[in-house]
Amino acid sequence: MEAPVDGDDWFELTDHELPVQAAYGWAVQPECGAVVLFSGTIRNHAEGRSGVEHLTYEAYEEQVVPRFAAIAAELRRRWPTVGRVGILHRTGRIALGESSVIAVVSAPHRPAAFDAARFAIDALKESAPIWKHEVWSDGADWGTGATPVRDASAVGATE
Repeated sequence: MEAPVDGDDWFELTDHELPVQAAYGWAVQPECGAVVLFSGTIRNHAEGRSGVEHLTYEAYEEQVVPRFAAIAAELRRRWPTVGRVGILHRTGRIALGESSVIAVVSAPHRPAAFDAARFAIDALKESAPIWKHEVWSDGADWGTGATPVRDASAVGATE
């Protein structure tokens, strides 16, 4: 998987290892003094579940990249100075310590980069049709804390 040659957006759903270093390098731009990269890694526990051995992610593939694009559009509406936005998610079986998701954002200044990257990962969790299946030492089940899928523009909005 390689970074796009043109454009300021990179959206991927893949069953391959995520290119964390390449995503960071791609986000660096001369006009942006801040790059924030969030990499979600597989840990050995989940809420009420110890000894997690691995996760398997499934997705409604036809809808994921359009949802990532909607997240980026909303992100750019809220933080118009943002440079590059990358949202990449992995599917299939993922081992402990491996990255399952990357959100990377560059901006001229750190407040926008931090806030926009936080929004990108939060909006992904709430608006992308991706599900995780956890396997732990004495069982297996779908991940806890799932929420109904909603539009990215509703993420973080006061109700």
